[in-house]
Amino acid sequence: MAENFFNLDDDSLGIPRELGPGLTTRIFAGDQAMLSVVTLAPNSEGQIHSHPQEQWGVMLEGDAVRIQDGVEHKVKAGDFWRTPGGVPHGIRAGADGARVLDIFSPPRDEYRKAGSGFGVETAGD
Repeated sequence: MAENFFNLDDDSLGIPRELGPGLTTRIFAGDQAMLSVVTLAPNSEGQIHSHPQEQWGVMLEGDAVRIQDGVEHKVKAGDFWRTPGGVPHGIRAGADGARVLDIFSPPRDEYRKAGSGFGVETAGD
């Protein structure tokens, strides 16, 4: 059953994905939910995008501005948020960068394999 135990700080675990310049993630897929441990370099930005899955985010370290449905929200370590499916969202890391735990339900099929990008259409596409 060791295949069901992980560690947030072990970069060798999970499915790697480069979301954009300065944004990387490690993905852990289950049957009904998916976790994504996102590392944001200082002042990096995740482009505005949307997807049908519900998404929860937990700011593990650092601070950022979470853009959700056109509104900017300052978030810091310990804050968490819910993004309903279909709602445009993105993030801009603070000067020291950030680390976020994203939880998706249901899992995102495009994240079940290593790759790059958000795997969805972005605002302006």
